Amino acid sequence: MNYRHAYHAGNFADVMKHALLSRILDYLKRKEKPFRVIDTHAGIGLYDLEGDEAKRTGEAANGIARLDEPFSTEIEQLLAPYRHVLAEVRRRFGPNIYPGSPALTRELLRPQDRGVFVELHPEDYETLSSRFNAVTNTKVLNLDGWIALTALIPPKEKRGLVLVDPPFEATDELDRMVREIAKAARKWRTGIYTAWYPVKERAPADAAWETLKAACDRPLLRAELMMQRPKDPAKLNGCGLFVINPPWVLAREAEMLLSALVERLAGKNGSSRVEERE
Repeated sequence: MNYRHAYHAGNFADVMKHALLSRILDYLKRKEKPFRVIDTHAGIGLYDLEGDEAKRTGEAANGIARLDEPFSTEIEQLLAPYRHVLAEVRRRFGPNIYPGSPALTRELLRPQDRGVFVELHPEDYETLSSRFNAVTNTKVLNLDGWIALTALIPPKEKRGLVLVDPPFEATDELDRMVREIAKAARKWRTGIYTAWYPVKERAPADAAWETLKAACDRPLLRAELMMQRPKDPAKLNGCGLFVINPPWVLAREAEMLLSALVERLAGKNGSSRVEERE
């Protein structure tokens, strides 16, 4: 996909991914004990929606820009952590700045929690480091994300979340992602793992789900948001999130959120689904 995220910041996939991540982080905060978040392919953390890259694609217009109008009270309650991060980032950095997953995580961490953000690209690492290494409870590492995935677990906090969101520049990246998170779950069995994936064609995503079910004996969840039927394999027709050890409330929350997001972002051509394997 050649997925440099500055071109796609704030699009429908970001909205879907970050809304669900904020629900998982909110769940982890229900207990006083600290947790750790490990982001294996972190990017630069903050994105200018008026920058050259974002304006070239205009994808935010069909993503975050469509969340200006409120949803129902029930959906707004689920979106509250995500809305909080959006408001705080805009207040501190400007109205056109969109938070990537490191910024989302940073704003939702408590003082006792920790965030580790991993980025291999040298320029992106320098940018990310300048933004987050000065924060006392976050650390930025210049590492290969796949190496970091197993090298950094299990954390001393015992509780936590691993986010895997690779650039999908290699043709086998989806297969590798499934293998790597299944392997990681065998090393740290109680951690929550989330893995974002694009849906350009139906078959590869379905095959990855079957592979994950066969390779991992932990509870699993798959959540997908489709903007249109995957008829054109040259387009990003939708996206999904695999979750290992999902919080028990996540399936219901995801069904509600994705249904509302499909109606707002995709209309009659869109669809969503949530599937569990306990």
